Amino acid sequence: MIAGILRELGFDVLQACDGCDALSKLQESRCPNLALVDWNMPNMDGLQFVREVRENSAWDSLTLMMVTAETESAQVVNAIEAGANEYLMKPFTREALAEKIQLLGIC
Repeated sequence: MIAGILRELGFDVLQACDGCDALSKLQESRCPNLALVDWNMPNMDGLQFVREVRENSAWDSLTLMMVTAETESAQVVNAIEAGANEYLMKPFTREALAEKIQLLGIC
């Protein structure tokens, strides 16, 4: 669903099945502008993915948005402290996603 919305908004989309796969894809290609990360993924959850990305200076320019059903304020704080630039709670609308992307300055 998210990939479809991003394509409608004019983005090229690269998908990964979990955090480990996403890290592998980051290492194999040039750094994208934006990564939307789900908190709940197998093998490596979204929070660990954010931490791993932020430990590698090659990905300093990568904007990270946590997109998840985790709604507790402590989870939001954890994600932002780990290095996420924004947090979008599920369920959300196409308009809410577009607004967050625009807020981040990614067009």
